[in-house]
Amino acid sequence: MTMPRPTAAQLTYGSCTVVFSTLAMLLLSQTSSGAGIAVIAFAALLLGLLVAMTVPVPRGTRVVTVGRTAAAEREKTEEPALSKS
Repeated sequence: MTMPRPTAAQLTYGSCTVVFSTLAMLLLSQTSSGAGIAVIAFAALLLGLLVAMTVPVPRGTRVVTVGRTAAAEREKTEEPALSKS
């Protein structure tokens, strides 16, 4: 089974989530240790992956047919009048 490619919306939402959640967690925690930054970065990556996977994927395109009026159907089926010269 092949894995479907991510859509542009999934990539965008996931990337924005990683960037903004990393900044928010770093600013709120005020950590300066390498281990703390690594934990925050890992948590932000997991959150971004979660968001990217839960973005609704568009289904296949639907073709919508527009109903024709009875007059339009009659015009379509009528033979053009031949003029006698």
